[in-house]
Amino acid sequence: MARQCSRGTLGALASLLDRQLASVPETSTVYPLLGRAHDSLNGSSKHYNISHPVYLGSDYDASTTNLSYSIPSTKDSQDHVELTLSFLSPITPTSTLRQAIPASYLAVHAKGDFDVSIYVDLNGQWVSGDRDADIVWSIDEPKTESEDDVQLKTFRVKRKHELLFSEKRQQAEWGELHFTGPKDATHECGTSSALRQHFATHGLLSDTVDDKYRSIMDDEPVFGFSKTFNLSSDHNITSHHHSSPAESSVLFTIAHLQDPVTQFASARGLTFMRPLWKSYFSTATSLIHFHYSDYHHALALAANYSSQLRLDAVTSVPNSSYPELVPLTPRQVLGATVFSGTPDSPLLFLKEISSNGNSQTIDVIFPAFPFFLYTQPRWLAYLLEPLLEHMGSGQYPNDYAMHDLGAHFPNLTGHPLGNDEYMPVEECGDIVIMGLALLNSLKHGSDHLPVSPWSALGSSKTPPDLATLPADASPFALSHETRDAIPFLDTAWSSPLSSHQANHYLIRTYPLFRRWTSYLISYSLYPENQLCTDDFAGWLPLQTNLALKGIVGIRAMSQMAGMLGKEEERRDLRNVSETYVKVWEEEGMARDGGRAKLSYGWEGSWTTLYSLFADAVLCFHPDGGDGGAVDEPSAQLPLPRGSEDQQPLHQSPRPGPDLRNKTSNNFIPDHIYTTQSTWYQTAIQNYGLPLQVLPTPAQSLRSLTLSKRLPPPLHQIRLGVPSRIRRFALNPTRDCRGDREVG
Repeated sequence: MARQCSRGTLGALASLLDRQLASVPETSTVYPLLGRAHDSLNGSSKHYNISHPVYLGSDYDASTTNLSYSIPSTKDSQDHVELTLSFLSPITPTSTLRQAIPASYLAVHAKGDFDVSIYVDLNGQWVSGDRDADIVWSIDEPKTESEDDVQLKTFRVKRKHELLFSEKRQQAEWGELHFTGPKDATHECGTSSALRQHFATHGLLSDTVDDKYRSIMDDEPVFGFSKTFNLSSDHNITSHHHSSPAESSVLFTIAHLQDPVTQFASARGLTFMRPLWKSYFSTATSLIHFHYSDYHHALALAANYSSQLRLDAVTSVPNSSYPELVPLTPRQVLGATVFSGTPDSPLLFLKEISSNGNSQTIDVIFPAFPFFLYTQPRWLAYLLEPLLEHMGSGQYPNDYAMHDLGAHFPNLTGHPLGNDEYMPVEECGDIVIMGLALLNSLKHGSDHLPVSPWSALGSSKTPPDLATLPADASPFALSHETRDAIPFLDTAWSSPLSSHQANHYLIRTYPLFRRWTSYLISYSLYPENQLCTDDFAGWLPLQTNLALKGIVGIRAMSQMAGMLGKEEERRDLRNVSETYVKVWEEEGMARDGGRAKLSYGWEGSWTTLYSLFADAVLCFHPDGGDGGAVDEPSAQLPLPRGSEDQQPLHQSPRPGPDLRNKTSNNFIPDHIYTTQSTWYQTAIQNYGLPLQVLPTPAQSLRSLTLSKRLPPPLHQIRLGVPSRIRRFALNPTRDCRGDREVG
């Protein structure tokens, strides 16, 4: 499990690595809540009893996980206290600054008629994957400028000797844990068993700190807070016997701060990259104080995102498990990222998790880019920028797009010898498609609704702001404003003036996109033996799905050419892509026309044609509206080199009527969608839709994307895919026939 400063994973990590107890003083009973803190307690102690709460269940959305428990009172069987542990890692598409803060919240809510205390601790595993690593710690209780400011105390924990840009067990070996609570909470640092037994006996902690620094598991040092909720009528003078139960809560925050966050082979050379939040807060203390005090704003922004996301999921695929799966996606995506750069040139770095730890992998960004388009397209721009800057500065020697920016995160040092993983058609197709999708997200007007519900919120830049930009400057600088009394909200991404931003961006990046498209023209129709994004399946020539992605990439480049007024180039590229599509259909579809083959020459095989998603999301299909004129393809267009000796697999016309509409604006014919969707109903397995012919791995990210784009008449497969994936939603690759992880 990756633990850089990835705030999207913090809520999940809190549930794994903190330990929580509740204590009822009047009965001297302690209740384990989360983790196994009770393993440190003495079951035969004379000072306390150990019992178990009633677990009431959980609920979650894109940002929050709530776990609820009932604590009974032995004096009155009718009385109980309901405790809710609420973990919040807020997703805030209208506030990039908040999204860039690598910190999460833990709020504990209590409701009932008798007093109860809670306990929570963290250990040194937050700062190292090496259990033998020596750690040091302290507690800060800074004075605030105003008596009205919230008074806090913070445990600060780090490795004694930090290993910059190093990982052990996929976990960062540098950076500092900040565990913060209110000043009126009691605290203690010491051996785990001693703290837990002290709390179980007394219902609070001693406000002391062990000064014997040691390794993570040497008399395991933990860092704990406790808080008593005075809910009984003895403490609430306004309470009456028949009044509603009293309520109280406490807030803790968990942050893992690093500076620098990565090293990056930028255009100016190898650079230690600072976190984006450092441009706004000069010290960790000021950041922690802002984050803690901002809880209600962050909660409101996150709730707005989650409610809209669920509404759109229900509308998109009603009466299915899709709305249950979709909220997990933002956590998975943002948990692998870290914001860096400056407000003038923000960057977003990504680690390839659940795999080998590559940095900024293009074919890993690609299945995530629909999330960024929907949530906040500016983050997609920040994610692509390191790749464009690095390759644009001439540090990558190949004509095709690189696979990744570094063999292992956080070292984005490039591949100066060009010996990265060989996926040339995959990476070229992916990045060109994403480039056009990003530009399309800037469209605004009566004919173009914002691609993201949040991208058009806020004021827009004025033309002078954009006209004065240097040629090499980012047109996507961050600027903020206050709206509805909430500070640090982003100005609009998509606005009437965003065409200026798109033009500035495309002029700067066009040579790169055009170079990669030239590679696709030469090699995508008949792909040589190579890997695709499903690299666990191995090398294979003439992959049908891979070829389609490259062809869609060529079509995408034609539209980019048109945006810059390069009309002749636009027409030529479009002709190439439309000619290729016809050849691709002849080569890639089975002889009976009933499915796409895994590879051109592999009769009897089949594949999940998830590259159709790009055709749909770029509006090359009538469901999205093409909006462009139809050009007649060039009949004399030469095919790529190496294809002259390739003979058709059959000479006779495909059986059945020709369903292609000669005057349609469809780029990929509609019957390809229908044919594949029909086939998927035959191929679907117990735990999802396989990627291809046996062996039968499924990838949830491909299958969910696919189900979203299926035509409405084939509703059963739209419902069936999410319901099967739901069983293994947190595992990206599964054997479809049984409970076995692959790859």
